[in-house]
Amino acid sequence: MPKLNYRNVEANGLRMRIADHGEGPLVLLCHGFPESSYAWRHQLAALAEAGYRAVAPDLRGFGGTSVPADTEAYALQHLVADMVAITDALGAKNAVIVGNDWGATLAWHAALLRPDRFSAVAAIGVPIMGQPPVPPTQIFPQTEDALFYTLYFQDEGVAEKEFEADIRRTLLKIYYAASGEAGPRIEGDGTPNPFGMISRKGGLLSSLPMPERDLTWLSGGDLAVFVSDYAQSGFRGGLNLYRNLDRNWALQAAFAGLKVQMPALFMVGFRDSGLSMPGMRQMIEAQKTLVPQLHEPIFLDACGHWAPQEQSARVSENLLRFLAEVAPQER
Repeated sequence: MPKLNYRNVEANGLRMRIADHGEGPLVLLCHGFPESSYAWRHQLAALAEAGYRAVAPDLRGFGGTSVPADTEAYALQHLVADMVAITDALGAKNAVIVGNDWGATLAWHAALLRPDRFSAVAAIGVPIMGQPPVPPTQIFPQTEDALFYTLYFQDEGVAEKEFEADIRRTLLKIYYAASGEAGPRIEGDGTPNPFGMISRKGGLLSSLPMPERDLTWLSGGDLAVFVSDYAQSGFRGGLNLYRNLDRNWALQAAFAGLKVQMPALFMVGFRDSGLSMPGMRQMIEAQKTLVPQLHEPIFLDACGHWAPQEQSARVSENLLRFLAEVAPQER
């Protein structure tokens, strides 16, 4: 089980725990939900060995980082400010920013809003998307019996109560169901998608299977680290990201039509649960209009939503190939 070099920095009024590895051009690695900086354990080692300073923070509200009490403190522009402040705290003029899941959304916004501080961007799992005509919560589906998971997360305390009742069970069920190990996504068949429609009565976890053994990409020791991180922070910070979807939409109106004008990389697993969402492949194809310097998207065979963990070597190789172009080390 990898041991990370954790330390705390003061950034944007928060105490932020970061895993800080290596020396060289700075690469910020932003995790998703429900993860923490430990999700980047393999890339931290690979990038440091290749001559980069790889830094993975626990985002605000996660793990060892401060947990602001105000729900609105989790709007994306605050998270972008955190990444700028970390870059400052580390004494760097700029950085390459990388993200998976919510971290990908953060990375896209950081690249869009602060091209003076972020020189290139790599996103995994979540493509950059244009501004929808109405607030996101008005688009997500719901029926009398079920609602889309992002709507299930809106009521404060509901998902927290379900998830925190047994943290290990929660994480293992979600990690497995959204991974490539759960099998291909087949409409109406196979493992239920944790990021799909949720029973109003049963909650998110009741329909998800509990794996009978350790996952091939997640040892018992690895899982214990994530359990410890969520025992420390709880789930509220991560869930508050979803509670700011409409606020993010409103704030982003000022930047509608703005393009990401820097080199960019996008990766996604063929078995990513997000690919089963209607229109997702079309959104991936449409990214080039929003990111003119986007490389050809990379699809990872037999890989689910947790690509940096599930296929760590391939993700690291693709990142290093990209970094060699956009952030070459000084010789």
